[in-house]
Amino acid sequence: MKHPIFRRAAALVMALLTLWAVAATVGSQSLPEALDSIRSDALPRQLVRWELGDLFSPRSLSLATLMTLYQSPILLSAQADLPAPAHEHDDRRDIPDDTPASPPESQPETQPEPAARPAPLSELAEGLTFADNGVHAETVNPTNTSNYAVAGDVLIRNRSERDLDAAAMASGDFAARYSSEGPQVLILHTHGSEAYSMPPGQEYTPTGSYRTDDTNVNVVRVGDEIAAVLSTYGISVLHDRTLHDVPSYNDAYYNSYDAAVAYREKYPSLVYILDIHRDAVSDADGNQYKLVTLEDPNAAQVSFIMGVKQEGWEENMKLAVAVQHTIQQSFPTLMRPISMVYANYNQGITPGTLLVEIGAAGNSLDEAIYAGRLFAKGFAETILAGREG
Repeated sequence: MKHPIFRRAAALVMALLTLWAVAATVGSQSLPEALDSIRSDALPRQLVRWELGDLFSPRSLSLATLMTLYQSPILLSAQADLPAPAHEHDDRRDIPDDTPASPPESQPETQPEPAARPAPLSELAEGLTFADNGVHAETVNPTNTSNYAVAGDVLIRNRSERDLDAAAMASGDFAARYSSEGPQVLILHTHGSEAYSMPPGQEYTPTGSYRTDDTNVNVVRVGDEIAAVLSTYGISVLHDRTLHDVPSYNDAYYNSYDAAVAYREKYPSLVYILDIHRDAVSDADGNQYKLVTLEDPNAAQVSFIMGVKQEGWEENMKLAVAVQHTIQQSFPTLMRPISMVYANYNQGITPGTLLVEIGAAGNSLDEAIYAGRLFAKGFAETILAGREG
């Protein structure tokens, strides 16, 4: 009996190795080239690439960096069914924080010299200098959709316990309809002290790791820029510039929840709430990576984090898909795939509440501002096209 079991196990191992070899040698034109591909593409790295999707880069990423990109801090923290570490706050509203997890140990790769940057593609870059901050750039641009739900032309990574009707999400029939009566949009920042990597001569006084209470250079400044663009479309915007994570980072979601509810009580016309954050992508030594678009490396990438633990989450998702679809028509890689997480992130307040990450800690402030303006343009065009009547 043992021999058949061993034979079956050996056959399974050989089959797996064959599949890996085929994947590693796709595109090879000769036997030597295929052998080089096998030697240079370790199986663990290939498995992580399959899980992550495709990542455009002028060079190959380390396994540690791939895993860090795959496990974005705000996503890791949203595993509501896992016991919280001692330093995390009491989950009174089931709202996890985004304390980064420790990435795998790895030596950072040698960074190439920064390439010359082309001129910005949009008038929305006006007034920005895009000085080099010395941080290596990557672009998240999946071409393998097997790990995603496809809602029209929008990719959604479902990491939740919810079933997802992708076709319904792409219908464009979202509930949060624009009306010209009263303030329509509230911009706030649960983690307002989140900041970026400034070029030499533009450094800020830090109050934490890539954090500062200086609202001229943290994500509050990006919120200012989003509000300014929305106003040019005639949209009435309120911007809460409060740092809800200062002095207590652990109370940030509770504080922003209370603020949003208070605004809604004072201004019942508010339909849309944009909680503006930034992401963080780093290697095991803490070296940051910036995320930029393929259309223009001066523009940071943007992503939606959609909490689906609350009832009615589908309407928030429909809005997110509609906005992303609009943006992708002119800037195809500005938006990373939507992340669907079993958490709520205060997104049950209105059917038009979105958590938006503008860039990463490795991006410069100007790159984030440019991305914020591009996002605001697409958001405005989407909600105005879906106005009441």
